[in-house]
Amino acid sequence: MSYIVTGAAGFIGSNIVAGLNKRSINDIIAVDNLTKSDKFANLAECQIADYFDKLDFLKVLQSGALGKIDAIFHEGACSDTMELDGRYMMENNYRYTLQIFNWCQENKVPLVYASSAATYGASAVFIEKLENEKPLNVYGYSKFLFDQVLRREIADGLTAPVAGLRYFNVYGPREQHKGRMASVAFHQFHQFRKDGKVKLFEGCLGYENGAQMRDFVYVDDVVDVNFFCLEHSITGILNCGTGRAQQFNDVALTVVNTLREQNGHNPLTLQEAVNQSFIEYIEFPKALEGRYQAFTQADLTNLRAAGCDLQFKSVQEGTRLYMLDLLKRNP
Repeated sequence: MSYIVTGAAGFIGSNIVAGLNKRSINDIIAVDNLTKSDKFANLAECQIADYFDKLDFLKVLQSGALGKIDAIFHEGACSDTMELDGRYMMENNYRYTLQIFNWCQENKVPLVYASSAATYGASAVFIEKLENEKPLNVYGYSKFLFDQVLRREIADGLTAPVAGLRYFNVYGPREQHKGRMASVAFHQFHQFRKDGKVKLFEGCLGYENGAQMRDFVYVDDVVDVNFFCLEHSITGILNCGTGRAQQFNDVALTVVNTLREQNGHNPLTLQEAVNQSFIEYIEFPKALEGRYQAFTQADLTNLRAAGCDLQFKSVQEGTRLYMLDLLKRNP
């Protein structure tokens, strides 16, 4: 079996490569852009057959030189929701995906690609329907636009399955290269190690301090959904989250308690953590005004209807696992 993973040195991509390795699959063609070379560390932990830069990959793919490909996991994208270069975003996220999609259809190769909950933007309803999709930034729009292509192509008939997974707030190992776009849990781990406390936004958009809610999904669960879609020949656009929104306070408290636990301390309640200054609330940044989702929660109706019965980890379960992994990587 031969697989292609784009964005293979990135966060979700490298976890998919690692997931394939765990399934005894090493015939993997990795595609990425290592201009910022620190991402190489994610691939160094994995077994692959070959590597191509994203700028060279499409020509090689279209030449037929790669031989028989069993499936493509297309995770490569600019995921910076604050990126303002719309031309770059559309070329990188939309046009590139379209070319991979066309090749897959011409060659009857299954495709699983990364969409995003950012397609919903300002919506309060997270069901995979056009009327609920209101992206707040060009990143969300770039994902939204290709999803519309897929919907049209499904209506006309496909030659191979294509699943677009709308990732909600993914967190977990191998995101250290993402800088400001890394998860809240990642940043809070380093804040606590440095300052003995973690930071959250003050109340905004009708929510109390730290009470803004997101659907936080652990990366191992995301990988399992990718494999489910491939193994069951799923076609369509599906939400990929836990189906349960939890407060940022839940993330912060789990970070604090897990790291304190390593020093023999008993767990604290949220109020105790705030009173003892382990959690600090900071002003909501003006740069995010009008571009911030204060609540997200994946509607899993369609994913469950497709047969996926995966039990997603809660914030408390996933964040604790992540903190223990980070401690191993940062002794």
